[in-house]
Amino acid sequence: MWGFLKRPIVVTADINLSLVALTGMGLLSRLWRLTYPRAVVFDEVYYGQYISFYMKRIFFLDDSGPPFGHMVLALGGYLGGFDGHFLWNRIGAEYSSNVPVWSLRLLPALAGALSVPMAYQIVLELHFSHCAAMGAALLMLIENALITQSRLMLLESVLIFFNLLAVLSYLKFFNCQKHSPFSLSWWFWLTLTGVACSCAVGIKYMGMFTYVLMLAVAAVHAWHLIGDQTLSNVGADVQCCMRQACVGQMGMSQGVCVFCHLLARAVALLVIPVVLYLLFFYVHLILLFRSGPHDQIMSSAFQASLEGGLARITQGQPLEVAFGSQVTLRNVFGKPVPCWLHSHQDTYPMIYENGRGSSHQQQVTCYPFKDVNNWWIVKDPGRHQLVVSSPPRPVRHGDMVQLVHGMTTRSLNTHDVAAPLSPHSQEVSCYIDYNISMPAQNLWRLEIVNRGSDADVWKTILSEVRFVHVNTSAVLKLSGAHLPDWGYRQLEIVGEKLSRGYHESMVWNVEEHRYGASQEQRERERELHSPAQVDVSRNLSFMARFLELQWRMLALRSDDSEHKYSSSPLEWVTLDTNIAYWLHPRTSAQIHLLGNIVIWISGSLALAIYALLSSWYLLRRRRNIHDLPQDAWPRWVLAGALCAGGWAVNYLPFFLMEKTLFLYHYLPALTFQILLLPVVLQHISDHLCRSQLQRSVFSALVVAWYSSACHVSHTLRPLTYGDKSLSPHELKALRWKDSWDILIRKH
Repeated sequence: MWGFLKRPIVVTADINLSLVALTGMGLLSRLWRLTYPRAVVFDEVYYGQYISFYMKRIFFLDDSGPPFGHMVLALGGYLGGFDGHFLWNRIGAEYSSNVPVWSLRLLPALAGALSVPMAYQIVLELHFSHCAAMGAALLMLIENALITQSRLMLLESVLIFFNLLAVLSYLKFFNCQKHSPFSLSWWFWLTLTGVACSCAVGIKYMGMFTYVLMLAVAAVHAWHLIGDQTLSNVGADVQCCMRQACVGQMGMSQGVCVFCHLLARAVALLVIPVVLYLLFFYVHLILLFRSGPHDQIMSSAFQASLEGGLARITQGQPLEVAFGSQVTLRNVFGKPVPCWLHSHQDTYPMIYENGRGSSHQQQVTCYPFKDVNNWWIVKDPGRHQLVVSSPPRPVRHGDMVQLVHGMTTRSLNTHDVAAPLSPHSQEVSCYIDYNISMPAQNLWRLEIVNRGSDADVWKTILSEVRFVHVNTSAVLKLSGAHLPDWGYRQLEIVGEKLSRGYHESMVWNVEEHRYGASQEQRERERELHSPAQVDVSRNLSFMARFLELQWRMLALRSDDSEHKYSSSPLEWVTLDTNIAYWLHPRTSAQIHLLGNIVIWISGSLALAIYALLSSWYLLRRRRNIHDLPQDAWPRWVLAGALCAGGWAVNYLPFFLMEKTLFLYHYLPALTFQILLLPVVLQHISDHLCRSQLQRSVFSALVVAWYSSACHVSHTLRPLTYGDKSLSPHELKALRWKDSWDILIRKH
């Protein structure tokens, strides 16, 4: 039993020294002098704000993508002990001593460094030569734009890392499928593929492009798997219960075996990514529990779930709205800005500038700030009192109500008079009795949009309601137009008569609420200024908060104004543009996002060559002429599907996007081009060079080409690292294209 103690325990390991060397060089190129420059560089000013919010646990909303990428950057700040106290207000600002620059830039740099050995492994898993794999890794190592982007507190290098990890994991899984399905390594690589895809999407929505590609490749392989007649004859070495089922040792049919394969892929590539995506938001919302500057974009219910801000104001409000309640009504749409139903003593002009007349009634608007004139009293049309009865009588779906303005005691009214800026809609006003033939029309029917039943009670914050005018069937709506100076540039409120269907501009919710107790106007005005104190808890579920946050992120449109360094996708392929990231305040040292032009042009040529060769092979195979050996063709197709396909899905969608684009958006596509480049070169050498002499000449040309890429990388090094001040003459010499914006100081 104890015989093993009589012999030494020996552990053997295969170490790929090439992989170790590539990893070391990748780390050196990305981590060398990582804290330089100790200043805010380009989009660090953008991401740094969100890192500070994480450190302070303050809620924020960013429409650029899910929160996982921001959390990765924030993790660097947390590991470095960053307290979040730094003013991210301008590019070039010097970092204060409390900002751990090295730690903040560490994780993107590590992701960029590890992408180098991953490129090597991907080409090997595609069953190309060691030389081709080394070529792909070395191109990733010396590409200037990839170095620059990974040395800063930016997300592209992290996105590229997970893109490549997804491809590598799937290839390892695919290769395991041939000899050991349902083994431990098979499950590991399949699961890691789904995890990497989810992380890529969680970094930026651009990660969805690679995820879709992996799903497409997996679907094609699964389709071939369904027709694989040898599937039930897998070897007798059983490694797990699932594999026992598939080899028939539990009496299961080949159909069940196929089902097991498809189910495993569905769980790993669909279920796990969805669960992880939800987990990113769950952690995000757990961490950011405090009110912040982006609260007003969210609904009142969401705001009330945060600590401070609206939660502090609304804490203790009654839940059910009753007749006599004093409320503020927030428009759910929130565009062009969040605002509240508002009125003041000013009236509409008798005659508008275009010659149309008005009712000259009291103005009703939507006001984007908290104000005492936002308060309204929900009045029972059958009673004169403006207080809540005892016990309170709640307002339900379908009830008739009058909305009385708290400070002026005039009722919300609409009639057949054109609105000031929307002549096809009705004017909404607070009724003033001028003793003329214009009677009050101030009855509204309450409709709870998100009701569970027709007997639902109107609830504070939670209920989304519409007000339908009884006389005209018009719906109270925010038009979004800004009134002229006579309306203080506030937003227009109208009665929309042609209200077919649901739109958030017609929906309102109660944000602040108290039970009115004062019948006298002076006492009521004092009451409107004082907070309520009844304690009622209202917490949204995680799924409700997730769905709202996700919708806001997708619907929110950031400022898409033209930027000095914005560019079009056509300019990326030929590197006709660059971005000046940073300029030293005193010298000419500067950092640019500028690619290695030899690699970029060569990558585009390799893509064109692959497309032409594939088209030629397909045409000839149609005539039953096979130019490639039986094992070379599927390898060529798979390499094209992943590398050329990866370039296409990460590049072509930008032609359809209506947003400000920059050169760094091309970097994920570029990495797939770099992977394809040595594949094409090896293919030419192995299958198109007919003689040994041709292969030798071609190899010499490849060496010369790679030497030129290294020379370009070294020449552009001062603009990549920004650690060397160049003279105006040297800077002009680096402007190889007129479209490159190299900064030259005028002394």
